[in-house]
Amino acid sequence: MTKKTFMKYSIWYDLSVSLFAIVVALVIGAIVIAVMGENPVKVYQSLLAGALGSPRDIANTVSKTIPLIFTGLAVAVGFRSGVFNIGAEGQLTFAAMVSVIVALAMPNMSPFIALPIIFISGILAGALIGAISGVFKAVFQINEVIVAIMLNYIVKHFTSFLANGPLKAPGTVAQTEMIAESFQLPKLLPRTQLTSALFIALIVVAAIYILLWKTSIGYKIRAVGSNKSAAQAAGINSKATMIFAMALSGSIASLAGITEVLGKQYRFIEGFSPSFGFTGIAVAVLGKNNPLGVILSAFLFGIMDNGALRMSRETAVSSSIIVVIQGLVILFISAPKIISFVSKRKEMIKK
Repeated sequence: MTKKTFMKYSIWYDLSVSLFAIVVALVIGAIVIAVMGENPVKVYQSLLAGALGSPRDIANTVSKTIPLIFTGLAVAVGFRSGVFNIGAEGQLTFAAMVSVIVALAMPNMSPFIALPIIFISGILAGALIGAISGVFKAVFQINEVIVAIMLNYIVKHFTSFLANGPLKAPGTVAQTEMIAESFQLPKLLPRTQLTSALFIALIVVAAIYILLWKTSIGYKIRAVGSNKSAAQAAGINSKATMIFAMALSGSIASLAGITEVLGKQYRFIEGFSPSFGFTGIAVAVLGKNNPLGVILSAFLFGIMDNGALRMSRETAVSSSIIVVIQGLVILFISAPKIISFVSKRKEMIKK
């Protein structure tokens, strides 16, 4: 089997596994809905109508997809380097706060100058948080999950302090002042939340795809993630590669926070993210850590999230069923790896 044939087989295998997981999860969800006394077909029709029923619905679904593309891609880059980036939530939150602070510091500056500065500041903030986890993992051999979870809490409480304290706008809501209108991302469709962040997301996806599969840096990232010892034997600096990958991962996650505050909130609001970072883990897993797969899986999650609102209004089914279905999808995708891991552990114990 040639390399090209193997890669084609691998892509189709990954796609079939993901589709199988989605179908089985939807079937189980339908059974649960039927047990509740509702018609599963009617419920799913309502879900799709709410997500794709009109141009405005589609625009809002895509809007919900965009931050998940960023966080899913961020987690995927981490996975490709052999590091589990569970800290995307903290990275995007810190980046959002930094970008708002920078925007508020120069309200009268030309947007052609200010916006690049705002984006660069936020991206560097997210990269910093990501790099910290990478350093602890690569240099000190400290589990990156533990470090990232602690950083998530630190960022959460630090930004909460700022939003409730020195940067708080008048009123009872924990939020900052609004950024200048000239810094706000333009809407692509009136009376929707779809902004030019869509173009940013597509550009980033293309850039990461090229980086991972068409450059030497991407080869190093994938080599370290596949087999760190073999990569080191081949002369690749695994520590530097892991740190770079986590910094890159953090910078991608930061775009979810930056585009949310510049395109939707227009300020930093405490708790503005409905767990974009953690949902990004599920998006990356479903997308098999492939940039193109991340787009499709993020769109699926966007459909379920946006359609759930109409579904819960028109039927007696709670929108919580969507969370159950999403969880089942990830469970069925992860099941083969879990079984393989348990089998290997049993063999090691027997030996």
